[in-house]
Amino acid sequence: MQNLPNKVTIIEVGPRDGLQNEKLLVPTHIKKQFISALKEAGIQEMELTSFVSPKWVPQMSDAAEIVADCSNDQLRNIVLAPNRKGIDRVYATNCKAVAVFVGVSNSFNLKNINKTTQDSMTELKPIIHELKEKNYFVRACISTAFYCPYEGRMEERDTLKLCREFVDAGVDELSVADTIGMASPTESYSLFSKLKEEFNHTLLTAHFHDTRKLGLANILAALQAGINRFDTSAGGLGGCPFAPGASGNTATEDVVYMLERMGIETGIDLHKLMSAIEIVRPYVSRKIESGYYRLYAQNKQLHE
Repeated sequence: MQNLPNKVTIIEVGPRDGLQNEKLLVPTHIKKQFISALKEAGIQEMELTSFVSPKWVPQMSDAAEIVADCSNDQLRNIVLAPNRKGIDRVYATNCKAVAVFVGVSNSFNLKNINKTTQDSMTELKPIIHELKEKNYFVRACISTAFYCPYEGRMEERDTLKLCREFVDAGVDELSVADTIGMASPTESYSLFSKLKEEFNHTLLTAHFHDTRKLGLANILAALQAGINRFDTSAGGLGGCPFAPGASGNTATEDVVYMLERMGIETGIDLHKLMSAIEIVRPYVSRKIESGYYRLYAQNKQLHE
């Protein structure tokens, strides 16, 4: 295979994207242990939590405590803040990396935050400028970059246009998401090739959901397009409350296993990653079904 990187950066999204749609409330002290164990496994960048309305996302009501106890200067600790209220709450913490998000699809955006895509951008652009003036790292999460549960297929030109607006606004990173897991490897390669060509000086991250078990195939296609950053979730946890049928993110352990077998360095210890998953597993309603974890659990039972 050609054009494959020697090293890949995994951005762990389990504590935020993985847990935000979890039906059971995970205790704060368990979240802290989970985050600590993920860092111990070698994770260098992580979405810790979200500063969103506790009314709508009660799982994230402990965001301030999580940030206070889990942030450090050695790693990039990212918090999601979708609006001005969230940004103001970030300012009260020591966190210096913020994620904002907008959907390419107007319908998805309206369901999610009751704003059109363009209205969201109008609100976010001055906030991004303000964050950069304050020396924050800004990550832009592009939802429904391939397909929308309400509108169907998104045009590449629309996704590229939204990415362009974010880059022009000054963001450091674009995290481009297949929110409902409908993209094919050819679509992954096509879009990420264009993104790589146009935004070569911006950090580009691919975010795939594994709804149709194409997560690993789409990651391989994005790798061949030149992408070396991927959002993944330990245990494959996650989903989206505003995207019916969207399953969890591609499992960190499966991605790490695949990459390491391909000779691509991740810096992540799979055994320690399993220990991190075991911390949170008893507290979530979703069964851990990643391929690597199933084999780990079987071997564990054999030796008990």
